[in-house]
Amino acid sequence: MKILKTQTLRGPNYWSIRHPQLIVLRLDLEEMANTPTDQIPGFYKGLAEALPSLAEHVSPEAPEGFLRQVQQGTSLAQVVQHVALELQTLAEMSVGFGRIRETSEPGIYQIVFQYVDEQAGRYTGRAAVRLCQSILETGTYAKSELEQDLKDLQDFGAQAALGPSTENIVREAELRGVPWMPLSARSLIQLGYGVHQKRIQATLSGNTGILGVELASDKEGTKRILRDAGIPVPRGTVIYYLDELEQAIEDVGGYPIVIKPLDGNHGRGITINISTWELAEEAYDAAKEVSKGIIVERYYRGRDHRVLVVNGKVVAVAERVPAHVVGDGESTISELIEETNRDPRRGDGHENILTRIELDRTSWELMERQGYDLETVLSKGEICYLKATANLSTGGTAIDRTDEIHPSNIWIAQRVAKIIGLDIAGIDVVTSDISKPLRDVDGVIVEVNAAPGFRMHFCPSEGIPRNVAEPVLDMLFPPGTPSRIPILAVTGTNGKTTTTRLLAHIFKQTGRTVGYTTTDGIYIGGYLVEKGDTTGPQSAQTILRDPTVEVAVLETARGGILRSGLGFNECDVGVILNVAADHLGIGDIDTVQDLAHLKSVVVESVQSNGYAVLNADDPLVSAMATRVKAQVAYFSMDPENELIRTHTQQGGLAAIYENGYLSILKGDWTLRIEQAVNVPLTMAGRAPFMIANALAASVAAFAHGIRIEDIRTALLTFQASVGQTPGRMNLFNLGHFHTMVDYAHNPHSYEAIGGFVRNWPGQRIGVVGGPGDRRDEDFMVLGQLSAKMFDRILVKEDNDKRGRPAGDAARLIVEGIEAAQTGVAYEVILNETAALNQALDTAPAGSLVVIFPESVNGAIQLIQARNPLPDLALPTAAVPPNAIDAASVSETSYSTETAIESSSYVQSGG
Repeated sequence: MKILKTQTLRGPNYWSIRHPQLIVLRLDLEEMANTPTDQIPGFYKGLAEALPSLAEHVSPEAPEGFLRQVQQGTSLAQVVQHVALELQTLAEMSVGFGRIRETSEPGIYQIVFQYVDEQAGRYTGRAAVRLCQSILETGTYAKSELEQDLKDLQDFGAQAALGPSTENIVREAELRGVPWMPLSARSLIQLGYGVHQKRIQATLSGNTGILGVELASDKEGTKRILRDAGIPVPRGTVIYYLDELEQAIEDVGGYPIVIKPLDGNHGRGITINISTWELAEEAYDAAKEVSKGIIVERYYRGRDHRVLVVNGKVVAVAERVPAHVVGDGESTISELIEETNRDPRRGDGHENILTRIELDRTSWELMERQGYDLETVLSKGEICYLKATANLSTGGTAIDRTDEIHPSNIWIAQRVAKIIGLDIAGIDVVTSDISKPLRDVDGVIVEVNAAPGFRMHFCPSEGIPRNVAEPVLDMLFPPGTPSRIPILAVTGTNGKTTTTRLLAHIFKQTGRTVGYTTTDGIYIGGYLVEKGDTTGPQSAQTILRDPTVEVAVLETARGGILRSGLGFNECDVGVILNVAADHLGIGDIDTVQDLAHLKSVVVESVQSNGYAVLNADDPLVSAMATRVKAQVAYFSMDPENELIRTHTQQGGLAAIYENGYLSILKGDWTLRIEQAVNVPLTMAGRAPFMIANALAASVAAFAHGIRIEDIRTALLTFQASVGQTPGRMNLFNLGHFHTMVDYAHNPHSYEAIGGFVRNWPGQRIGVVGGPGDRRDEDFMVLGQLSAKMFDRILVKEDNDKRGRPAGDAARLIVEGIEAAQTGVAYEVILNETAALNQALDTAPAGSLVVIFPESVNGAIQLIQARNPLPDLALPTAAVPPNAIDAASVSETSYSTETAIESSSYVQSGG
């Protein structure tokens, strides 16, 4: 077996909308392709011994358990998929979704399985194949190998973990439908999209003031500020040299004292309940390792409590108990520590709910004071404390006391958070009884923490778990506050870029900042952010991460969906323009039905109250209506389309081209937007596919609540120009003839351009070619279509042959031209620049030279060097398609200032 390719999907994808995180292995079973598992000697036994838990994998295909299916006979591809899922499950990563599919190449399978962490998922694919290969070859998989696999997977999971507090906030965001994404620096997490986004770093938020954080980090400064405000705080002082220690002890009232670092955290370098000079010197040295400044405080007896204040309100209280073990009358302290650390809730650092107990200097000192050592056997119920402080990060535990705190203590804690200036504050309180006022029991506020840990509250060792992430989300996104920006996603075989740009132009009329992605770049607010083909998920996330973007319009190409999935979990409007044969045979998308299924991911990801905009004239597209959970709007060039008629009679929304108008249909009403002859994009109504693009954009915008007036203004001011739609029907007037540049590169787009070209009154000249990675039959079809479209053809090739021999693509196009038997004149000039110059140099007066270039920019630059005229007036041609009584329509009393909402309404049948 051999892995040919590994893909990581991160968003809704070809395989699943609900399971965005998937690994796709392209696996060659080689000589085992036709051998089921029941015919492989010893395979069932070896697999059952290595992973007996596979017996618990139950599915419709394996109701008696997967191992039983292996025993009866199944494909090795199926085994690899189940092993990949089971390895992650054993490594404490809960997964369950998987699929396999044989490709058009015999013996080669696509194996799909869910992952939690990307690196772990990719590792699992390799490990699953390695395990199966070992059983094939030796009948077994070494236990040490399996243990190493699981350890590696757990390490990957630990490295990728967000941390308990961050995870807690992120899970709450998911429950509320607030999208989130990690940012690439300083462990930042973005909650929400675009202009509505908020950021957190652990439990610091974008609302957290730097002054509050700095003050909380200055423990002595915090005490002074609080003391001045009348808050009970420990009596203490700061020193920097050992010879100041004796006087400091006297100043705070003598022993017992606490010594701790001025700039410490997580309990590092702290020693409490110091009662002798020798211990004070040792404590000073320990604190000095952490900080130059040393705090000397009076020691207050009592229990340690953490009060969590969020947005000015106390939301949780926990009593923190220092790391300790409890005797059972039989075990030594060393054995009790080992047993405590075996608790699955304990891990290293902050990765788990609890932290493993690790012994240090203070541990030995505490045991010595208590008269213990590691070999001491504690009597049943006897407690040995192992840490001086109650931090969870040093192995402490927590008891929820939220319902017990006295109202006056709540008031003090809320005041403290305001005084220090923190939106999220962890306030450490030492008191013998949190249910009584601090002043009554000599309680004090000992510390205020920015970015406090949440795990003691949402998963206490004892007591009621508190949803402390809820008030954080309420603070960041108060009820009624949006977290998302509108996302409109556009896909299809042809017309994506034009429709995306037109949609962005429509939304621009509303005064909002629009971010959009296209095949030529990422744009925000009309400015180019990044040049290139930016139609994948990473480009989409560039838009969604930008804090200035108010609307996202995202061109979404097949390649990005196939490689990584969508760059968003759901959108507000999804548009499918058309589906036609293109890129077939690439990425195991072999049929136009496969391609339709791939593109349907966009509309299947539309949220339920959004709209899926579908082409009613394309059966592959209109059939997607059965797969979406959203509302459906259609568009059509045929006003008599039966699907449109039925849909609108039932109150549905549609856009059609009728009587020369681009119109919106809603129930019995026709809302006329504008005549096609007045819409520059449609070339005065001569480009049917541009009319279709305009209809799709118009109904998508209308479905999202954009006014007809704004749509009309956008249509009247949007042109197929280099500035607004580079490479999409860019027409240039070169004086005695015109030339047009369009990035058409497949049969469907050639046919679309043909609808305009055939209306040209003069000679039509084509400079044609296609990308080298297309099928042979695709090139022949391009030749046939060219022969029916042009009076003269120049066949050229792209500079990037994409693996084809030079001249091969041109030869196939010529075969198609000759097969059409139209008698059209043609010549082959392989170099694109030479072919373009030859066509432009020899073009007769009144002609149209149509260029289908590899490099749009190169072709445009070559044409602009010839100084085209600004006048783009078109020569008189045939009546535009579907322009029934266009002349008389223009003479009617149509006015943008009349009719309801300044729109032209026509009631059906009236």
